[in-house]
Amino acid sequence: MTLYQPFLDYAIALLQERLDLSPYPIPSGFEYKENLTGKGKRQETVTTTSYGFQSPKLRQIRAAHVQGGNTLQVLNFVIFPRLNYDLPFFGGDLVTLPGGHLIALDMQPLFHNAEYQKKYSDPVLPIFQSYQEVLPWGGDFPDEAKQFFSPAFLWTRPQETELVETKVFNVFKEYLQAYLKFVEQAEPVTDEEKLAEIREAHLRYIGYRAEKDPARGMFTRLYGSEWTEEYIHGFLFDLK
Repeated sequence: MTLYQPFLDYAIALLQERLDLSPYPIPSGFEYKENLTGKGKRQETVTTTSYGFQSPKLRQIRAAHVQGGNTLQVLNFVIFPRLNYDLPFFGGDLVTLPGGHLIALDMQPLFHNAEYQKKYSDPVLPIFQSYQEVLPWGGDFPDEAKQFFSPAFLWTRPQETELVETKVFNVFKEYLQAYLKFVEQAEPVTDEEKLAEIREAHLRYIGYRAEKDPARGMFTRLYGSEWTEEYIHGFLFDLK
């Protein structure tokens, strides 16, 4: 059992329980990939497993799970709503590297006006605030990225693995449960102008994330640049 497998198992089980899920197509060659890294006694097999689902209100629910021993564990779990809903994105980046743990969790907003924040950020703030003492702010974050995060953006660097297994797991559960409540309550948007704004917000977010994906370097080292670029643009951020 790797560090983030329980997170993935919980998310999939909860989604199956709460949503009418169907498979989301994963292009050939991306479902599973492995390679050897390191030398001698430090050599490890690194595997990347991809998962994809969709539902009537959610265009793509996808996960990339990287397992490479004690010093490399990653779960990237993202939900993209369908373009006729104003729902935020659900974003979870759970990363363990030789230098420690990096945790980012958010319901990333399409818009930053007060009405949108009241609808989608304010209900999550009590969860965010309840974890601030044990999971404090993780430090510097690129200014250009701040436009894509909400006031309830949890960004932290816990030192102890036990905190990841307990507190981070708990807040992941609470954020995902809160997100699914938003999904259940969501009503389709019909106004053409609003639909155009939603699509533009999706493309802006996906364009930024694809260009700045922090996993690009890791995947390139493991699997080469051609596979990496096709994976990023053809599966992780595939909206055109």
